[in-house]
Amino acid sequence: MPELPDPVVYAVPAFILLLLVEMVVSLRADKSRYEARDTLTSLMLGTGSQVAGALVGAAVVGMAVWVYQFRLFDIGLAFREWWWAWVLCFFLDDLAYYVFHRSAHRVRWFWASHVIHHSSQHYNLSTALRQTWTGFFSLGFIFRLPLFLIGFPPAMVFFCAGLNLIYQFWIHTEAIRRMPRWFEAVMNTPSHHRVHHGVNPRYLDANYAGVFIIWDRVFGSFVAERDDEPVRYGIVKQLGSFNILWAAVHEWVGIAKDVWHAPWRHKLDYLWREPGWSHDGSRATSATIKERWAAGLPVEEAAEQLSRHPGLDPGSRSFTAMKRDPGSSPG
Repeated sequence: MPELPDPVVYAVPAFILLLLVEMVVSLRADKSRYEARDTLTSLMLGTGSQVAGALVGAAVVGMAVWVYQFRLFDIGLAFREWWWAWVLCFFLDDLAYYVFHRSAHRVRWFWASHVIHHSSQHYNLSTALRQTWTGFFSLGFIFRLPLFLIGFPPAMVFFCAGLNLIYQFWIHTEAIRRMPRWFEAVMNTPSHHRVHHGVNPRYLDANYAGVFIIWDRVFGSFVAERDDEPVRYGIVKQLGSFNILWAAVHEWVGIAKDVWHAPWRHKLDYLWREPGWSHDGSRATSATIKERWAAGLPVEEAAEQLSRHPGLDPGSRSFTAMKRDPGSSPG
């Protein structure tokens, strides 16, 4: 099976350089954009993600190769001959990412892995490096399997996925306010992605795009950033800790406790229903929060309900599951 280099490896020096530049700019423009412990936590979580990826990478590749043998079409790798396939693969890979990312916010099982990316209350380039340790366990790779079935070679898909990840790095910044209007209309931008990382009720469950914001516009999940409503970052029930292990697994702990305490007929619901769902209606989902906000009702009462819930730890209450990144991969 042909192999291609990992473009992310070659992008790492640029990541570091841009991160340092943003730090220097922030020291002059707004020192609150960076917090030393938060940045260190993001870097450590990013390092852990790379280690976890290396440990399971062979299994992911093996599964991709196995699925690829059932492909519908034979597509080559040579760019001169198959340039259109490369373009199509990049486009469809971004669509697959959108589906994954939306699922990672709407299905608690996937959210448990993605929440790590949203756990920072700061929004800067170091946040882009705050990546999951448990993506393989949560089966996030299944969303790209259809690309192999179509006939895109695994090496092509993984290369395009790497380019997608590289693109998402630069949009994790407050240093850039708006791009040109035509660019904002088609591409994911810092403005669009700030909304995605917001915990404001207006901004919940929005802008899941990786590269092309057109997916959100087409599927009804687009929300524009408003100058009169600054974005508040993090998860609705903030993590409140710089412990990297807790940041990586706190939602899995919350799920385990919920499943343990739930009636038998509702145990699986705590895996597959939306974050914040509860069998007795004692908690609030993002939809509930948005409905209360739209009706002019206070949303703090829902948070107070969660803080009194006996089955969950402070960092893993379903309001934590209610973020709103991430993400998840950046995103």
